[in-house]
Amino acid sequence: MSVTPIEDPAVADRSLPEPAPARRHPAWAALTHGQGLLGLVLVVAVAVAVAGLLAQWIAPFGPNEQIGGANLLGPSAEHWFGTDQVNRDVFSRVLHGIRINLEISVIAVPIGALVGALLGLASSLHPVTDVIAQRAFDVVLAFPALILAIALAAIVGPGAVTVIAVIVVVEIPIFGRMIRTQVLRIRELPYVESAEVIGAGRWWVLRTHVLPNALEPLAVQLALSMSVAVFVESAMSFVGIGVRPPEPSLGSIIADSVPNLDANPAFAIGPLVVVAALVLGFLLIAQALGSARRA
Repeated sequence: MSVTPIEDPAVADRSLPEPAPARRHPAWAALTHGQGLLGLVLVVAVAVAVAGLLAQWIAPFGPNEQIGGANLLGPSAEHWFGTDQVNRDVFSRVLHGIRINLEISVIAVPIGALVGALLGLASSLHPVTDVIAQRAFDVVLAFPALILAIALAAIVGPGAVTVIAVIVVVEIPIFGRMIRTQVLRIRELPYVESAEVIGAGRWWVLRTHVLPNALEPLAVQLALSMSVAVFVESAMSFVGIGVRPPEPSLGSIIADSVPNLDANPAFAIGPLVVVAALVLGFLLIAQALGSARRA
């Protein structure tokens, strides 16, 4: 009669391979730790918790509502950032200004990224298109964004459409050169050359091997460009060529506060803090995504 030996549980456990821990995507890991998490919190706090996207429901007053007897009041429980020179609640205007700023950025940056990526891809495929696209990029990059804004505003007039157009024009060469550089670099890698040697078609190689890897740094640049867009919109509105009054904009609110800093310093502090938080949040997200990609 045979006896089945009893295995030592400890030995049995050691003989079984431990399951590999689930790995998270590097970009997700970057956004849930350290500076990436801080940047995400800042952007979400400004966009949602501070209510840039919900301003019309929680703002205590309308953005252009004039309140009787409330001229340049300081901060209080009723008016968190005080009131401006025409009796409007600054906090309510800041909330609506955040929404306009984010709407412009969310519309303009993806358009600039798409057009720039297509031009960058076209310039990487043929020497003639490369020369034309690169010289066009050089012309755009030769001028600061504010100079381009002033020139465009002089032609078509100030307004939100002008701000969107300026941001799109500024972002096109940035994304175009990034995609061109990535495509040219990836086309020289051994696995791409091997695919071409065994007879893979040019467009198949481009679609299967080149483009997925060339688009990898796009998320980093998108986050960085969002911070630039917030700054450009605020700067254009500050000098009077952005969103037209009486529509609220963070830049125009700051401009209105300059002559009234003595009467109500909070008039400027509120929108300045919001602009700084948005720009810093997007920069931290971009830096965290860039570090994850390099790692």
